[in-house]
Parts: sequence; structure tokens; C-alpha cells
Amino acid sequence: MFQHVFAEMNHVLDEIMKYYPTAQEAQKHQMMQKWNMLKTMSDAIIDEWLTFEEKMGEFRQHVEVPSTSSIVNESSPELELNAFVRGQGYFRLLMFGQAAQQFSQVIREYPDSLLARMYLAMAHLHLEETKEAQRHFQWILPLAKSQKLKAMIYNALGCIAVKHGNAGKAQEFFALALQCDPTLPDPLINLKVCQQNCGQLQYGSQLISLM
Repeated sequence: MFQHVFAEMNHVLDEIMKYYPTAQEAQKHQMMQKWNMLKTMSDAIIDEWLTFEEKMGEFRQHVEVPSTSSIVNESSPELELNAFVRGQGYFRLLMFGQAAQQFSQVIREYPDSLLARMYLAMAHLHLEETKEAQRHFQWILPLAKSQKLKAMIYNALGCIAVKHGNAGKAQEFFALALQCDPTLPDPLINLKVCQQNCGQLQYGSQLISLM
């Protein structure tokens, strides 16, 4: 329901980025006013979203909310940490640097949390920090019991292989991902990207569904 709001904000920002370098001083002043308005809106949205996420976490502390994921169980107290809740909020807002900071705090306290480490690994991958992302994915993989989680890890490892210029290894990882979970859309898309050498790699789109 917020798509039209973000679409309009992106349109205004695109216009500013396109015309600001060659604009006259009066036009630059107007554009900076618009930019300040966008910054104010962005900050307000982020603050409200994080407040909402924290309230959701408080509710979950007092009510037994059923989980659809086999990697989230009754002994997952890290899900109630403010750092975890805020990290999820940042991740959903595509603020991966801030998300990585929050989930790093979580795994310092709960180093065995697969979900927190998965979020951290995906955040590093989005930040193009492939070595750090790969380290976390390889740590999680032998412990993962969920086929969907394994599929997401293999898909991410395939994306890292593409980024490192190893298309053959990438296709092996994407095939393994599809074997683990044929319903996961990202590996199939990435196979085509890899084979056709064009398009955008997809990863992490199903992560929120693990909750």
C-alpha cells in the first residue's frame, strides 16, 4: 500500500539527480528544498517503521505467534531482542549497513542463531561484502535443516560465484538450490541470468517468509 508513495518519492529524486548538475542557481535552490522534503519524509518513515517493528516484538513476547518456519522454534529468544527487531526493520527498508550492525549485535549474544546469521550474511551480500557473506553462509549450511533455508544459501553462494566470475560453479549452486526447494523463484531467475549473461541477480527475497 506504500508503493505509490515510494514511487512518487523515487520519481522526484530521479528528477533531482538528473537535472541538478546543470541547473541554474534558482533551480538548484528549489531542488534542494525538494531534497530536504524527501529526507524528512524518509527519516519519518524509518522512525515510524522501527517503532512499529518494536511493538510487533513486544506483542510476540506476550502472545504465542505460530511460526511457518522450521528454523524458528520455541527456543529462539534472540527474536525478542531489540537489535533483532530493528535489524529486520532496516533489512525490509533495504538499509543493509544498519541491518548488518544490528544482526552483528545479535550473534554476539546468540552465536548459534541461524536466522540472525542468515540475515547478517544476506546484508553483507547486498553490501557486496562477498567474503564476509560467504563465511556466514558456509557456517550455516551444515546446520540447516530447513530445505528452504538450504535453497536460499545455495542460491546466495551461486550469486557470490557469479560476482567472482565463476559462472560454472554458480550454475551448480543454483541447481542445488532448486533441488532443495523447487518452489523458490530466485535460483531459476539466476540460472537464466547466468546463462544469458544479462539481467539482475535475485537473492534474499524470501528471507522474511522464514519468520
